[in-house]
Amino acid sequence: MNLRDLSYLVAVADLRSFIQASEQCFISQPTLSTQIKRMEETLGVQIFERTNKKVITTETGEQIVAVARRILLELDQIKSIAAIAQDPLAGNFRLGAFPTLSPYIFPALVPLVRPTLPRLRLILVEEKTQQLIDQLKLGQLDAALLALPVNEDFLDSQPLFDDEFKLAVASDNPLAEKTSISPADLQQQALLLLDEGHCLRGQALQVCQLNDINEQQDLRATSLETLRQMVRAGTGITFMPTIAIHEPEQGINYLPFTAPAPKRSIALVWRKTSARSLLMATIADLLVAAHQHIDHR
Repeated sequence: MNLRDLSYLVAVADLRSFIQASEQCFISQPTLSTQIKRMEETLGVQIFERTNKKVITTETGEQIVAVARRILLELDQIKSIAAIAQDPLAGNFRLGAFPTLSPYIFPALVPLVRPTLPRLRLILVEEKTQQLIDQLKLGQLDAALLALPVNEDFLDSQPLFDDEFKLAVASDNPLAEKTSISPADLQQQALLLLDEGHCLRGQALQVCQLNDINEQQDLRATSLETLRQMVRAGTGITFMPTIAIHEPEQGINYLPFTAPAPKRSIALVWRKTSARSLLMATIADLLVAAHQHIDHR
């Protein structure tokens, strides 16, 4: 068994398909199947259950694949350490962010990265928070933008900026006449929130629970843009992070909350074992600059 075989194991486990895994590994499907079968015979265990429609990793196989991932990650670390020693500000950098942040911060970040880090290839990934943490753990991301707190022992973080929430209401909603909003103003209002899995939903629910505000249960959106259109149509009101607001907007008003305003604190997060600390500091500075650019638009 060698490192190439381990990469085959991980590919099949991730894609749940011998055909797709062979394409990813640039070998023929029969060759890949033969190599996997040989590993199973050598180990004396079944790693994958095979059917005509799908491939399932066995319980024992899950444990073996997990070890294979760690070994491959350590190999990547060795390669990364060597490459960074030669040029710490070059190479691929895989940066993730969650969907209620990435569409706003990424476009502002890219133009700043190019002149500052010309030898860096920035790879941007949009996923929900838990998926980003999982990808960091597996070494599939170098860093991610997450909302604090992040309670993972294997991660380090650098706070970047606070993003206050405003209340989005239709222009013909009686609340639109107010200059600021207190939690008491939200009583008896139809509050719209994102679907399960979005960290913004959890942050908004914390505010709701503290102030006995009820969510409208029969309407949940999958993006901020959907929420924005639902508010504009008069379906309800919602919390909108400042970074996502482009004022003025026809048919919708954004009202600040009275102090202390609800907010989310955004940080750059990476593995403590990462060998790219110098680059993390530079990326963090660029992200702060990108946010300031958005804030002043």
